[in-house]
Amino acid sequence: MCKKIILFFFVFHLVSVFAQEQKIVAKQIEILQKDIDIFVGFDGMGNLYYIKNNVFYKKNKQELWQYKNVSLGKITKIDFQNQLKIMLFYENFNTIILLDNQLNETQKINFSENEIPIIVEATGIASQNRLWIYNSLTQEIGFFDYLKNTFQSITPSFRGNLKHYESDFNTFQWIDDKLNWYAVDIFGKITTKGKISDFDQIQFGTNQEIFFSKDGKLFLQDLNKNSFYTIENVDKSFKNFFYKDQILSIFTDQGITNYKITIP
Repeated sequence: MCKKIILFFFVFHLVSVFAQEQKIVAKQIEILQKDIDIFVGFDGMGNLYYIKNNVFYKKNKQELWQYKNVSLGKITKIDFQNQLKIMLFYENFNTIILLDNQLNETQKINFSENEIPIIVEATGIASQNRLWIYNSLTQEIGFFDYLKNTFQSITPSFRGNLKHYESDFNTFQWIDDKLNWYAVDIFGKITTKGKISDFDQIQFGTNQEIFFSKDGKLFLQDLNKNSFYTIENVDKSFKNFFYKDQILSIFTDQGITNYKITIP
């Protein structure tokens, strides 16, 4: 019996060591020198989105567009998944601005003027002319139809604070202050995706994957495979990062460096 216990702990130690040694080596492919304050990301067409002096920019090799609205203060959130309907969220003024693909303002939504009280804490572009909204007054997630100017809650009120959130057309995902990861679909079905590691910055990948940084190091965690990887060969002095289509972009004081990574 004693030998079996010793063997168990020996095997457990080997498995733990192996898990800790799993690595992804990033391959540098290009360096982009950019004088920017906040790196937002790249879209599928290769357009770069960033903020400089609280002015929002979209840039490619041929053109540069910008949007500026000093009266609304600091830009809190940007959603560019729909290039024809880009969303800027100004949390301090409880306001969302919608832009076209050339950053012309198409709509301004001041939720403080709405008939039904809404304090937006989290938001993103959803399907069918709607916005995902987390209303901190009721602690509910729902849809705001920006053509009809109506709000419909799809979840019950829940406790806890949102430490991080992201959304796409059909799903709203968030991490609470206890590091629990949840997702809700357009029908209001809430799924518990798991418990994640503590982080400084984070981005959701596909399925159960997350990229996150902690203490200057970058990691990939796959909850579906129960795997954990350290991403190596990247600049450790980064301000933030962005992942899309196997390209990892690292933003530092020197600019943006793009890396090719292969996820196991």
